Amino acid sequence: MSAVAAKRFTEEFASILDRSVSVSLKSGLKLVGRVMAFNQSDYSLWLADVTSSDGRAVRKLFVAGSEISSIEVLEKGPELDSLYEKLNKTFPNMVRYLKDAGVIVVMDRIRVTKDGVVEGTGTAAQRVQKIWEEWRKEEVERFQSST
Repeated sequence: MSAVAAKRFTEEFASILDRSVSVSLKSGLKLVGRVMAFNQSDYSLWLADVTSSDGRAVRKLFVAGSEISSIEVLEKGPELDSLYEKLNKTFPNMVRYLKDAGVIVVMDRIRVTKDGVVEGTGTAAQRVQKIWEEWRKEEVERFQSST
């Protein structure tokens, strides 16, 4: 079971990529910025467009994982419930929706977000992308009809 937990932790951590976060450091300083990259082995972060609680602004900043006490995701992930349902019909019992991360994982190897397939190749990934395109078209039509 620990392998499953480790995999889920890694997926959740990866979901902060390109999202705005607030990072609390052990020193008490808080940083707000967008995650550009991270090192999975020690959870160090590269942040962009950073503002600190002491008023400084920095374009890019490296934060050592050993100095981080907590990370708060500031952006809410998109609602992909209807896409999850469509994918689950095509790939029954092989789809997980990480709602807080705004990511749907298909067959433990294909990741799809509000922007389409972001990870995965092959015919299954192509099928997931096609389902996403249909879903996106429906979402746009629904939005236009409601305005």
